Amino acid sequence: MEKHDLLHEFPELQDKIHELKISDSYFRKLFDDYHELEHQIHRIKMGSEVANDTFLHELKAKLLFMKDELYAYLNR
Repeated sequence: MEKHDLLHEFPELQDKIHELKISDSYFRKLFDDYHELEHQIHRIKMGSEVANDTFLHELKAKLLFMKDELYAYLNR
C-alpha cells in the first residue's frame, strides 16, 4: 500500500519539515493531525478498522485538504 506521509509526499522538503516540526507549534499540530488521519485511512484500507465508503471518501478529502494546507505552509 502506498504511503502518504509528508516525508514521502514531499521528499524535497524533508529538512524544512523537520525544522518546522521542532520550531513551530502550529505546524507541529497540523503535521500530527495529518499523520493521525493518514494512519486511520491506512487502518481502514487494511481492514483493521471498519468504515463505509462515504466515510472513507470524506476522510480522504480531509487528508487532501490538510496536505494542501501543509504544502502552502512549507512554501511560504
